[in-house]
Amino acid sequence: MKLILTALTVASTMFASSASAADPADLQKLLDTGNCVQCDLSGADLSGADLGGTNLSGAKLISANLRGANLRGAKLISANLRGADLGGTNLRDADLSGADLGGANLSGAYMQGAALCNTTMPDGSVIYSGC
Repeated sequence: MKLILTALTVASTMFASSASAADPADLQKLLDTGNCVQCDLSGADLSGADLGGTNLSGAKLISANLRGANLRGAKLISANLRGADLGGTNLRDADLSGADLGGANLSGAYMQGAALCNTTMPDGSVIYSGC
């Protein structure tokens, strides 16, 4: 039930936001499967979403150097990303304030300009960058 409510909240937030450039089909894929390989979620508002254990790696080629999901400019404020595979994702300018990345894979993730204010990192440390 909690997962359904979270999914509905995320979906309504995404579709209500006119500034979002995220692909609606990719968002639905994430909500339906908990995985979003080959996804464009740029600008998505996923604040408070429970994305623990999701696979967001290996997505559409944004450029030759970026091979994971495109989460550029996404709002992931207070999101649960524990154990998520974010390998190679584009998190440029994403807001990860208060997010929990404990145990997440960030190998090759592009995080320039990302806000990491009170963010729990994969090793359990807390970072206060971009507050």
